[in-house]
Amino acid sequence: MELPVVCDGQVPLGELLSRVAQATYAELVELAETLPNMSDAARKRTLADWVVKTKKQVVKLYAVMKWARDADTVQTCMNITAFLMNQNQQFLDVIDRLTFAKESLDPARLRNHDLLTSLDVLTSGTYKRLPSAIKEYFIPVPPLSDAEVLKTLNAIEDTIRYRLRMTEIIPVEMSQHRIAGGRVHFNVPRLFETSLCLRGAEKDDGWFFVSVKFLFKVGGDATGNREFPQEPAGLLKQHFADEANARMAYYLPFPETAGVLPNIEKPERPKLPEGTIDAPLVRLYNFLQMMSLSYQLEILWYQAHRMRSLGWADHLKVEMLNNRKTLFVSYWLRPTPQNISGQSQTQSRMKLPPHGGTLTISIVESRATQQAGGGPARTPVARMLADLQQGAKSGELRPSDEVEGLKFDVRWEPMKGTLGVTVNQEEALASAGRLEVDSENLDFEDMLVRVIHVHTRSILLHFQSELRRGPTRNVFSPEGKVILDSRGDYHQLRVHLCADEVAVISIDTRTGRMNLRDTGDLAAAGRGPRFATITDSLNENPKMLLEALSRLRLHTITDSVEQKAKYLGFQVFRYRNFSKEEIQKFGLTARGTIYIQLARFPSHYLVLVITEEDFRYALISVKVLTDSMFANMIMEDIGWLDVRRIRGDRGLRTPREAVISPLSNEANQQRKPHAGASAQDVLREDSFNLDTQTLRELYAYCCARVAYTRVELQLKRRGIPYTHVNPTNSLPPSELSHIQSSLAHSVPALCVQSSDILSGAPAAEAAMPNIRVIPLNWWSDKKAQVVTCVKLKYVQQPVGKRAAARATNNIIRPSKRIVYDATEAVVSFLSENVDACVDEFLEEWARVSKMVVIAREIARMGKERKWQDVQLLSFDLQTVEFAYAADYTVSISCTDQLSPTGGSFELRFSRSAPTSRPTQLASLAPPPMPVSLRRPRTNPHEEAEPYLRQILRHGPLATSLYRLVGLLRDTLPVVVELDRMITSAREQAGQDRSNAISKSSIDEPWFDAFIKGLGWWRVLYGDLRHALDLRLMTDKRVVVLDASCSLFQRSSGPRTEEDTESLAFQPIPDFRNLVTEAVRSARPPGVVNKERVAVIDIGVVCEGGSVGPVLRALHERVLKKLKEQALG
Repeated sequence: MELPVVCDGQVPLGELLSRVAQATYAELVELAETLPNMSDAARKRTLADWVVKTKKQVVKLYAVMKWARDADTVQTCMNITAFLMNQNQQFLDVIDRLTFAKESLDPARLRNHDLLTSLDVLTSGTYKRLPSAIKEYFIPVPPLSDAEVLKTLNAIEDTIRYRLRMTEIIPVEMSQHRIAGGRVHFNVPRLFETSLCLRGAEKDDGWFFVSVKFLFKVGGDATGNREFPQEPAGLLKQHFADEANARMAYYLPFPETAGVLPNIEKPERPKLPEGTIDAPLVRLYNFLQMMSLSYQLEILWYQAHRMRSLGWADHLKVEMLNNRKTLFVSYWLRPTPQNISGQSQTQSRMKLPPHGGTLTISIVESRATQQAGGGPARTPVARMLADLQQGAKSGELRPSDEVEGLKFDVRWEPMKGTLGVTVNQEEALASAGRLEVDSENLDFEDMLVRVIHVHTRSILLHFQSELRRGPTRNVFSPEGKVILDSRGDYHQLRVHLCADEVAVISIDTRTGRMNLRDTGDLAAAGRGPRFATITDSLNENPKMLLEALSRLRLHTITDSVEQKAKYLGFQVFRYRNFSKEEIQKFGLTARGTIYIQLARFPSHYLVLVITEEDFRYALISVKVLTDSMFANMIMEDIGWLDVRRIRGDRGLRTPREAVISPLSNEANQQRKPHAGASAQDVLREDSFNLDTQTLRELYAYCCARVAYTRVELQLKRRGIPYTHVNPTNSLPPSELSHIQSSLAHSVPALCVQSSDILSGAPAAEAAMPNIRVIPLNWWSDKKAQVVTCVKLKYVQQPVGKRAAARATNNIIRPSKRIVYDATEAVVSFLSENVDACVDEFLEEWARVSKMVVIAREIARMGKERKWQDVQLLSFDLQTVEFAYAADYTVSISCTDQLSPTGGSFELRFSRSAPTSRPTQLASLAPPPMPVSLRRPRTNPHEEAEPYLRQILRHGPLATSLYRLVGLLRDTLPVVVELDRMITSAREQAGQDRSNAISKSSIDEPWFDAFIKGLGWWRVLYGDLRHALDLRLMTDKRVVVLDASCSLFQRSSGPRTEEDTESLAFQPIPDFRNLVTEAVRSARPPGVVNKERVAVIDIGVVCEGGSVGPVLRALHERVLKKLKEQALG
């Protein structure tokens, strides 16, 4: 026999591994999708949480795998256990079957034999003892006719009427009755309606119960009407009838019944005491009264339990006491300390009652006082009627039973210390009104909720009084700050925190827990967890309400300002690493601070100091203590801002009032109250309603003040005095005039003297005395800038296409940092770096002033030197472009004017566009070529730019400029001819390469021309052993000589660099004859030429424009000679 295999409660290890791996992979995929959208801190926190959770799962899985090693052994044990349990069950089944057989066989026996009937049949041959029930069943009684029925009913009605009027004691409460249908119907308002009938007309014939109807209506849920019918039916009605008949026949003898066994003795009935008369209707009234009240109490108990099943189970306790005559309900049950997770009883800050209050509904007997005669509590009229009835019907005899005056007694008792509040019970009961059970509307929930609402309102009234008169009265005492809102049966306490932020305090009707929620604009901004935490703390220690609301108010103000600051893109901090001594500088009234770091000035903060009444605004500069362990900060400067004056009342202060003041004790001084109490209330109401526009302007104002401070610091370091001027018209009517702010008139401008700031700068005399320094962009997100405005005394008017292209409405912007207003003659220098704005201004001024000098001197050259070719083409304060001969132009600009070397100049050579005007006679340029034969226009002076720029750095600028222009004009024939020679050689080489017969055994000799120095050019031939040198001499003369010779050769003494270099070249063969032939070719006989040419031993000296033809002829002959020598 094999053991059974049991797999109950076991999971395959592979499936477990698969699920863990899939879950880990799914979480990783989700993290990969969500982490990129998180901040760095949130990303790290999420990863850390995931790693910890996954590590726990992996460790559990590892432990399971360790346990899985013994899986086979465990499986075998489980199979053996299952086998033994199966055997045991079989034994138990056998025992049960045997026991069942024994019990079922015991009654399986024959009944005793009927000996009497057997004897009758044997002796007489028939039955003598047939049961009467069989006779009555088979032989029906003849029915009464209608007349007999009416006669019988009328007779019984007369009997009932007689007995009720003459002998029966009727309780006054049952005095309303009617006789109809052979019975009497009693109606007791708000209790019951019952009907009775007499057994007969004899004196000892008593009453018997017919029916009853309880007079009540179940309120609330409609299901109560089905659960509690007004008229009992079936078995319940039979119980009522039996009990009612037994009570009414308590003193009557048992009726004579036939067929009763003679050996059975009848019990004796109680006998009436002497001097009493039987009162069965009184006993019936007492019974039905108790049944009606108990029935109503059971309905209320059922409704209370139904409330527990609908969510009140943990907070409502329902008990039935005193033999189910008292309904005891406790509401607002608090969990016991051991049921509170993570909290022990010793950690509770205050001892609170276990429940909020009790509601007790009892059935009590109301007795009249001894002075009134005792008995049930009745009205005087009812008591008089009862006495008259008793005297008329019983005489001196007294009734056997008295009426029990039962009623409901409803008591409400609020517990002391509920939510930390002791409610004045008398005032609370007066507010609740009369508590009673209304049989016309049995609704326990309505009664309980009404009591709870009164309790809630009393607690909230106490909280309102504490807020207005307690330690926080300065904040919450004004009218409208704390309002008890009672709308119907719903009560809540609305506490105005700041602006439109309102905290609502309510008490849950079901749980009795205090709830704190928000109704302001930030209700959906994720502040739910904070309110939940505060609510939990308040329910554990309600005495913390004042402190919690104060903290909540501070946090709400902070959140509101922080949200608006972040909306504007500001960097906001709630705390900075200041010591307590540093924070005390904000004053004793400071309750919180918000630091807004100025983006362009990280060491400065706009601080919003939160007091009990309003904001205070300060601008501080901080310094980080690098030697401290936690990088503590200290405040170097602090200045208090008046937002009213900044925004509105600008005329109430002078410009000096806006300057950041040094650290003062102003924060420790209490503000003076306003003139009237109403104004103070308005101030408190609107003090924390900080709109984004005001915050933006405060931020901009602080940026402006810091920018001005940085500029002032630079001026102080240079020893430049400055003054503050009225900020009106702070910017000139220029291209920068649109860059303005609404606070521009609140910030003073700086004014310096040109003699102070331009001391030692070139062309300082060109500036007017006053120079304005104005920071810009401090009101926007752009980088802060500083504009320095200089009005010129005289200026060379900008000319040229470049100036015209950059001009708009007489506004010229030659560069990003310079704007010139030609109408007002104002130059605005724009600096991107506030901390170096003075240095940048001086640099730009040095550049602009030099350009002004150059432009002015160029304009004079044509008249003073009679250089008609020299013309000013373009001038835009940054660059001067002019023509120094015909269409040969040069552009001059300067850079690094504040460098220790004095700055440098940049020269850019070009050719102007061709014109159809005839060449002037005094022009140094060669005659123009036809348009079709013109090559790309270049300026051959471009290669000499590194040497020519150095001329402007030596000596006065005007003198250096004249020397530069003269040198350009004197060397122009040389560079033009060299450029023509190189261009022609390159074109010829291109034609030869395209010709098929150009192939030869010997390569074509080549040459190159380049500059050697200022006024020195060299033509180097292809063999690299021969060269021509061209040197500029005085009086516009040019010497062309063999490079192997030097103009500065001496018979003795050390050799110069030029002498050493000339030793590397070989003399050109037959150079003297080649020079003579070249001069003759360039100056044929009979042609008159003003320029003189002189042949010397090592070359030729040319004057003026004759150097071109001579150099061309000599170069052709030297090149031909060197070719022949190379071929030979």
